[in-house]
Amino acid sequence: MASNVIILDFETTGLSPNMGDRAIEIGAVRLEQGQVVDRFQALMNPGQKISGFIENYTGISNAMLANAAPCAEVMADFCDFIGDYNLVAHNAAFDRKFLDAELARISRGYNGSFGCSLLASRRVFLDAPAYSLATLVEYTGSHSDGQFHRALYDAEMTAKVWLTLLDTLKRQYQLDDISFTTIQKLNKTAKKNVATMMAKLTRGSA
Repeated sequence: MASNVIILDFETTGLSPNMGDRAIEIGAVRLEQGQVVDRFQALMNPGQKISGFIENYTGISNAMLANAAPCAEVMADFCDFIGDYNLVAHNAAFDRKFLDAELARISRGYNGSFGCSLLASRRVFLDAPAYSLATLVEYTGSHSDGQFHRALYDAEMTAKVWLTLLDTLKRQYQLDDISFTTIQKLNKTAKKNVATMMAKLTRGSA
């Protein structure tokens, strides 16, 4: 089920692990039947200084990272946390490349598939003014106190948007539940074809 997933978020030194950027924080929540049943959060020392821009953007300082565990240690623990769950992130292409790069450094991997709440939101929340996480949190009425661009808060807010998205699909198409496979199909379907795709699925099982 799409309501049984791990929703994650990375804060990083930059935009691309291929350019030498590293993860500096991981935050995640585990959902079971749409309820948060566990959380994971850790800063990690990337072995390099972060820029003033990243410090201002995230609120994470070089001093904070100096006392953090190394990336390898944190990512080994996080890989254990993932288990066999499917994974979700907002703009998953970004988080997935850092997850893959950091796990490759310690010769670890994961068995689950990835879903993207950004792509799904573009196909479900058609009248949203924009699709940044902050905008969708406000649009779906999911706001709570916290700081965006810290990994656990962003993961928790993504979870709220994700569950609202699933509820919207269930209500709109009169479904009891939504499978993770359905969300993956949805994310690959053009907006104009979403209603047709969902209608076909409802004649079977979503």
